[in-house]
Amino acid sequence: MFMGEFLHTIDVKGRLIIPARLRETLGDKFIITKGLDNCLFLYGLNEWQIFEEKLKKLPVSQPNARAFVRFFFSGATECEFDKQGRILLPANLREYATLEKEVVVVGVMNRIEIWDNAKWKEYSNQAEQNYELAAESLVDLGI
Repeated sequence: MFMGEFLHTIDVKGRLIIPARLRETLGDKFIITKGLDNCLFLYGLNEWQIFEEKLKKLPVSQPNARAFVRFFFSGATECEFDKQGRILLPANLREYATLEKEVVVVGVMNRIEIWDNAKWKEYSNQAEQNYELAAESLVDLGI
C-alpha cells in the first residue's frame, strides 16, 4: 500500500526521484499515465493489470466508456528506475500535469500520484475544507 506525501524536484532532463519506501512497493517496472485532476498516476504492474481488466469490461458502445479508456491508455507508458531511483517523466505527461520543477509525490493506496506542487497545495486546501462533508457522504458506503 502506498501512503505519504513527499516534495521533490524534477531535473532539467525530466527525471524525478521516487522515495525509496514507495519504490520498494512499486516494483522494478511500472506504468505511468495521465491521472485525474491533472496529476499523473503510477501503478505497479499487478495493479495496472487489475485496472486494465476492469476497463476491458466497460461497454465499447458507450461514448463515455470509450473516452475514459482512451484517456488512460493514450498516455500510458511502461517505466523503470535508473540506478539512482529516478524515473524519466515523458514530455507529454509532464505537459499534461504541468510539471516543471517542484512536484509532490503522493501515495494513494494502490497507486502513486505526481502533482505540480502549487496545484497540490490548491487541491489539498480545497479538499480540507470539504473533508467533513465528504466523510458524511461516505457513510452510506459503509465508511
